[in-house]
Amino acid sequence: MSRKHTILLFEDNDRLRESLCSLLTMASEFEVLGAFNNCLKAETHVMTYRPEVILMDIDMPGRDGIEAVKQIRSVDRQVQIIMLTVFDDNVHVFEALKAGANGYLLKKYISEKLTSSIKEVLEGGAPMSPSIARMIIGSMQQSDKQKADYRLTKREKEMLQLLAQGNSFKMIAAEANLSVETVRTHIKHIYEKLQVNSQTEAVIKAINEKLV
Repeated sequence: MSRKHTILLFEDNDRLRESLCSLLTMASEFEVLGAFNNCLKAETHVMTYRPEVILMDIDMPGRDGIEAVKQIRSVDRQVQIIMLTVFDDNVHVFEALKAGANGYLLKKYISEKLTSSIKEVLEGGAPMSPSIARMIIGSMQQSDKQKADYRLTKREKEMLQLLAQGNSFKMIAAEANLSVETVRTHIKHIYEKLQVNSQTEAVIKAINEKLV
């Protein structure tokens, strides 16, 4: 039996939270380690459970999901974070992605897209709409464009090039004849050197600054 992918869920709507837990439990490849109705202690829960994926509601009492993502990224840069939101093309979604989320999922599509979205981020993807991607590009284009030396190694530049071409971690591993874990390690180092928190930010920065 293959190992299950571990998940933490933060959602203040009790009925939706229970429904999501049931949906994930029915999918044999996932295990919900914890489900919480607020994100006040999100970073503590992440350090305790060490999940692979976090499902994070944006609007929650006490502390919103965007602030929680910032705090989570201060203790864990590898966990994959999918924001749950009612609104598409929302400035809050944009801010969450800038804070370090890997993608987002509209709540109206949860029943049919939840498992596929989780699989997508685990494979190195970033589920989001084109309009949100354009907002991120616009934001990064307004930032300082001064050419910086990020001291990327030849292998890291190769990884970044493959990432920019839309390849998942599995596809990069196959192309470079490496294990997926080795690819994850290289990507982690790239994120640290570029000072970004997600694949989307890394690719956009690489394209804008002509690193690939």
